[in-house]
Amino acid sequence: MRHGRGEGEMPVRVMLVAPAVNEGLRQARFGGDSPLDEVGKQQARAAAAGLPQSTMQTSSPSLRCRQTATVLGLNAQPLTELDDLDMGRWHGRSLEEVTESEPQAVAAWLSDPDAAPHGGESLTRLVGRVGAWLNDRAEGTERVLAVVEPAVIRAALVHALGLPPQVFWRLDVRPLSLTEITGRAGRWNLHCGRPLAPVAATTGP
Repeated sequence: MRHGRGEGEMPVRVMLVAPAVNEGLRQARFGGDSPLDEVGKQQARAAAAGLPQSTMQTSSPSLRCRQTATVLGLNAQPLTELDDLDMGRWHGRSLEEVTESEPQAVAAWLSDPDAAPHGGESLTRLVGRVGAWLNDRAEGTERVLAVVEPAVIRAALVHALGLPPQVFWRLDVRPLSLTEITGRAGRWNLHCGRPLAPVAATTGP
């Protein structure tokens, strides 16, 4: 049972940080979970000073999210609920490669949120999984800081704002950007994404 909060009680604040760049993100590969390269690590180190305070720290289980959290100086515990979208047999391939070999399957995947032609997870299931985790946070008053995959951030926004699932594809999440969602009594407000550090401070050699 959900209990109402008193008027003076602070709402929960969920702060979602996208991971630093790695080769998989640069090549736009599905589940391209390679380690952070030196540029990504340098950018994460520069962004660390911009992190807000938190009382709970977590991350997606992916290597790039765990490494980003470590470089940011966080003691983040990975959660399976915050795992990336399961792309099944498309894992490790780029959208361009899959579109060339399976154009009809890609078209179905992009147009139908319940479709999972790759044999993995549908968009509807991802939004439901991330949304359930987000709703559980509304029971407390934590300041949650989570380093999570871009797809997880997009799914959280779709759920929190009650958006049509198709809007998922139109949400752009940049590396090391911060998106904040605050809630009271299960109603969520969005503080749109911002970079954790100035662009000039994250430029690699």
